[in-house]
Amino acid sequence: MEMARKKRDPKKVALAQAILDAYNPSSVEDMNDALKDIFGPLFEAMLQGEMENHLGYNSNNKGPKKNENRRNGYGNKTLKTSYGEVDIEVPRDRDASFEPEIIPKRQKDVSAIENKVLAMYARGMSQRDISSTIEDIYGFKVSHEMISDITDTILPKVEEWRNRPLKKCYAFVFIDCLYVTLRNDYEVKECAVYVILGYDLHGKKEILGIWLSESESKNYWMQIFDEIKARGVEDIFFISMDGVSGLEDGAKAIFPSVVVQRCIVHLIRNSVKYVPTKDYKKFTQSLKKVYGAINLNAARSAFELFCKEWSLYPGAIDVWKRNFNHVEQLFGYGAAVRKVMYTTNAIEAINSSFRKVTKKGAFPNENALFKLLYLRVSELDKKWSTGYIPNWSMVLNQLMVNDRFKKRIDKYINF
Repeated sequence: MEMARKKRDPKKVALAQAILDAYNPSSVEDMNDALKDIFGPLFEAMLQGEMENHLGYNSNNKGPKKNENRRNGYGNKTLKTSYGEVDIEVPRDRDASFEPEIIPKRQKDVSAIENKVLAMYARGMSQRDISSTIEDIYGFKVSHEMISDITDTILPKVEEWRNRPLKKCYAFVFIDCLYVTLRNDYEVKECAVYVILGYDLHGKKEILGIWLSESESKNYWMQIFDEIKARGVEDIFFISMDGVSGLEDGAKAIFPSVVVQRCIVHLIRNSVKYVPTKDYKKFTQSLKKVYGAINLNAARSAFELFCKEWSLYPGAIDVWKRNFNHVEQLFGYGAAVRKVMYTTNAIEAINSSFRKVTKKGAFPNENALFKLLYLRVSELDKKWSTGYIPNWSMVLNQLMVNDRFKKRIDKYINF
């Protein structure tokens, strides 16, 4: 059965036809230019209406006036809109008491509502909450569809970011994971979101990418690291990871020289599951004496004391006993290098930022998830743009004395 064609408002059809007749657009860019031309007279007409309301009479009124205030010509103003800059003339009055509401004085950006919607979306607000907030602030309703359209405008940026070229070498790479819920038609499923954070040879932090997965395997991780290589990465010194199935084999298949280190952050997370909240702080302080020891012998001694002190929680002790060889591996490198690998701040900042906006419920699709995470990544990038890893020069010096890394640093340090 053929669907009936939707009938449109004749006035809107006539207006659209008038625009087509006047501008004869042949592309989307031409249509955007046409709309930009229309915005100027539209804003000016609205401002004229506000001025008439302010003075209490229209411009054609020749009769007696309620007050002495009169029109006083026009001022020029350039507005920034979603379609580009638009020049308009703003009416003025003699006693300068006219305060337009549609475009307040000193406001030039009328696309701000879009930025506010994106900012609220980035904070994890639902479309319903955003709509209510916009109505409270501006006094008009914004549909869920419009909010979706506004947030969809960043999808090309998301795709560009996910495929952007990367640096040739990263000294440290950290892999973290969180779980999110996606709705697929009538099915709800849990998926893992993998975030890869890199430190380059100059001590700058960068999130290399975000990947969504329903499974873990050597082949899956080979595909991820192959993608990273295709985006320009030639060498990685260390990868810090949880005990993810297939990750180490997948990474070494693409980057054979990489050192894979069990992530201290994840070992801490896994062990504190067995520790009551009241003991959490003391437990983690005792742990730091182990992995933060000055040398391997001191770490072994601290670990013996740790096991005795916290024997009441055998589940937590077992996590570290099974993985103590990874702690010992750390002591093959200098103290500054070890500290980079066990310092949790950057990974925890990402995890905390993402969980704030993913804990509210299921996402309708992958695009909705990636839009939100991309906006969070953008905020983190701004925070990191002027900062460096503390004591990075010492980290680099300690890597340089190791024959395994010296030539590789010399090769990539100027890129």
